[in-house]
Amino acid sequence: MSVLDSPIPRFHLAVPVDDLDAARAFYGGVLGLRQGRSAESWIDWNLLGHQFVTHLAPERQRRVHNPVDGHDVPVPHFGLLLTVDRFHELADRLRAAGTEFVIEPYLRFAGQAGEQWTMFLLDPAGNALEFKAFADDSQVFAV
Repeated sequence: MSVLDSPIPRFHLAVPVDDLDAARAFYGGVLGLRQGRSAESWIDWNLLGHQFVTHLAPERQRRVHNPVDGHDVPVPHFGLLLTVDRFHELADRLRAAGTEFVIEPYLRFAGQAGEQWTMFLLDPAGNALEFKAFADDSQVFAV
């Protein structure tokens, strides 16, 4: 089944960056995303079948954080829900690239409903990313 056949709709997200070369190095190099179309002011990326676009926008907005589990979670943020194996592969890849985490990879809600691995990092433009993994996918919306 291709992403086009998936019962889950794909999303489109565009984020501001202040340096397209740095975005290309991070999203293409560090994260290993396939680059799509591009122009002088934007780059399309294949984020596991989702259309993710980095737009050149030198003016940055102020950052906000919310307290969650004793961490300051950056808002807004975006990311993907991965398998546990892919989560740990990505964490290893990010560590090997020298990535500084906003919140190091850790297990939340251990032994409880919604148990999940999570990590937060910033791209070179300061956009916050969160990657998560649930051992039991049915627990994504557990309460």
